[in-house]
Amino acid sequence: MSAVIGSLSEAWAELRHHKLRVMLSLIGIAVSVAAIAAVLTLGDVIRQTTIEQSDRYGGRAATISISAYRTDGGAMDWTAFDADVRAAADRFGFEHVTRRNDQLSTPGSLQTSDFVRPVMVSLADVDYALIHRTSLLAGRWFTAADAEMLTPPVIVTEALWRALGSPSPGTHPTLRLVGPLEGTYRIVGVTPAQGQGDTQKSITLLTDTYVQRTGGVGPNDSLNWEIWASPDEVAQIGPELAAQLRAAAGANVDVAVSRADWGSRPDMEQSVQMFELITGLIAGLVLLLGGLGLVNIQLVAMRQRIREIGVRRSFGATSGRIFMTVLLENVVATAVAGVVGIILAIVVMRALTAFGVLPALQDAPPFPLRAALVAMVAAVGIGAVAGFLPALAAVRAKVIDALRF
Repeated sequence: MSAVIGSLSEAWAELRHHKLRVMLSLIGIAVSVAAIAAVLTLGDVIRQTTIEQSDRYGGRAATISISAYRTDGGAMDWTAFDADVRAAADRFGFEHVTRRNDQLSTPGSLQTSDFVRPVMVSLADVDYALIHRTSLLAGRWFTAADAEMLTPPVIVTEALWRALGSPSPGTHPTLRLVGPLEGTYRIVGVTPAQGQGDTQKSITLLTDTYVQRTGGVGPNDSLNWEIWASPDEVAQIGPELAAQLRAAAGANVDVAVSRADWGSRPDMEQSVQMFELITGLIAGLVLLLGGLGLVNIQLVAMRQRIREIGVRRSFGATSGRIFMTVLLENVVATAVAGVVGIILAIVVMRALTAFGVLPALQDAPPFPLRAALVAMVAAVGIGAVAGFLPALAAVRAKVIDALRF
């Protein structure tokens, strides 16, 4: 142990003595290590970005989607089926359940100062925003307290919000609907446009608000239910939930239960893994090239240090001690370069996030520990490989070479 510690001490002293040479030879190693760490971190960011984008459409993992319709052509009793779904959710311990309809067949009628204009109407419940990671441009999503508001809440799209003059939700703006949804509604939130070409003017109401105003869901419309369940239990719970709902709904109702989240599509995870593999191989190739350059520099430097090696041998330094000292010089140097590379990767990733190059995430992943570990192992490994040949050359140096002038 003392021999190893002594070799490390000598290696560190040698690095301090040749700062400029070490710095120039390790720039490539530090950049390569930073690339490896950044690639692994970027892989986590891309994975989380893909997950959150998928969650906005299909729900979080694991979201169970439930739909139903009558096979005899009769009218579906949505109130009774909703009670069946809620009862089943209570039995299984599900805390988050939402009803949804992305677009009713009959548009609403919005009264403006000049004329009545049609607007698309969608339905959702309080838990919809949580299950789908719904982000708002302004204001808030529905809350449980909204059921007690005298003026029912409504969430509008960005296009409709701008057409209304972009009022701040904090000023309690309202809009008026005529027809079956007759009444005044308070705008509590604004959903952002889905791209530059999104000009759809629509509103989202609480399902209970719509039912109270219209008396129920129309014959040409339907409701879907979504339940946020544990990913570990959904495979077992899903069939049991479907069986219970079919038994409660009766023989004339067909109930479909399936998963809608990204966890049911393994191809998404495979695409992220493929990205990490390809970019990781490129970064590894850069690291290998940096290691080859380090070998050449250290071999040249070893020829200049042949007198130093010979003097050490003349004073009793063993071949093993000389070998370990030279080898550890490279390992310590590349380890330092690895630390610098990891710090550089952290700074670069934070800068990309701060300047908006990377997307803003609700659950932004921290700098992964595995990225730091992989980068350090790669740096130390390339240092050991790059130091082997110079260390071997140092061992073969003869004492008599130190006496030549």
